[in-house]
Amino acid sequence: MNNSLVAMTVAMMFSTPALAQSWLLTDAESGMEEGNWSISSQQLKLDGQPFSIEQKVLHGGKQEGSKVITLRSENGLTIALSPSRGMDLLHVNGHGVRMGWDSPVDEVVNPAYIRLESRNGLGWLDGFNEMMVRCGFEWTGHPVTKDGVLYTLHGKAGNTPASRVEVIVNEQAPHEIRIRGLLKEHTFKKAKLSTWTELRYVPGSDSFTIHDELTNQSDYPQDYQIIYHSNFGTPILEKDARFIAPVKSVSPFNDYAKNGLKTWNIYGAPTKGFDEMVFNLTPLADNEGKTVAAVINSKGDKGAAIEFDTRQLPLLTLWKNTDTLNQGYVTGIEPGTNYAYPVTIEKEQGRVKQLQPGQSQAFTLTYTLLKDAQAVQKVEQRVKTLQGDNAPQLDEKPIAVE
Repeated sequence: MNNSLVAMTVAMMFSTPALAQSWLLTDAESGMEEGNWSISSQQLKLDGQPFSIEQKVLHGGKQEGSKVITLRSENGLTIALSPSRGMDLLHVNGHGVRMGWDSPVDEVVNPAYIRLESRNGLGWLDGFNEMMVRCGFEWTGHPVTKDGVLYTLHGKAGNTPASRVEVIVNEQAPHEIRIRGLLKEHTFKKAKLSTWTELRYVPGSDSFTIHDELTNQSDYPQDYQIIYHSNFGTPILEKDARFIAPVKSVSPFNDYAKNGLKTWNIYGAPTKGFDEMVFNLTPLADNEGKTVAAVINSKGDKGAAIEFDTRQLPLLTLWKNTDTLNQGYVTGIEPGTNYAYPVTIEKEQGRVKQLQPGQSQAFTLTYTLLKDAQAVQKVEQRVKTLQGDNAPQLDEKPIAVE
């Protein structure tokens, strides 16, 4: 389809700023699918930082039919996301630094090839390789069976293809780009949750924002959970890399993690036989609920940071999986409404949220690639300010037992 025919004035579209152009790439309602597509600042005759946006349909193996949208900013970041896989972020690169990791899963697996119920509810792992995956929204956490229902690992959002995908470019400098996708978790007699996901990026910058809005479209109250499972490997993760965040308390997820409590925020080298260690954190925030968490390499000259709102995402999970490089050397910084225990435990302990009929809840996170020591020091100073004189409380006893 000709780009000039697809582009429309954004004033005609809901929640779209004036003086912008928009392209509809997917629309399940009308059965519309754009397929391979691209646009660039040069084609649009926009001044300022050059950029391009491309959608490709992949072929071969289990990625057959999967779609990837890649946003490239010549002097900023390259961001890849997949509308086929919940609009989740595959990887982000810039200034010789990567935000992402090397999973044994080396294809963008089409959800059609994944059975979430396999391996007793661990089928989600068959496609797990993203830099950021949304775990939710109907439920999240470790798998559990209750009343004959299997609640699979980390919910369904990450394996839900977007029903509608839009790309919006602001014609006014600095030409903010928005990539929006609609996820539907609609089940007869169960949930009717819809989530508008949105990636916001200004070309040339080292940060981007995720803004999601979850809505209960049913006529009944509906529970929800969300964890933004954000994953980082080399070159940021390495021996003596550090996790930093202002925290009130730290506790091990289980008895195994108790063995690493004294060094909970320091990473080891790739280690064969290392099982994952998980820690439950209670973050500290400023008067507006804003906080930040980051992973920083051993030299302190590169890293990745996540800013989030504790009024929306009050809890933080730290996942340390310093296994071999081939098996998946990775850490997860995971802001969420809850911890990663099964939904049954989270509900018993009062961490499952609920939306009334028609009610919506927004979630906003800003990711920053820390390209040099100066960028790292800026985040370190903010963490120090928010932490103040209060040392984190280390609790040796896990708050729950699976």
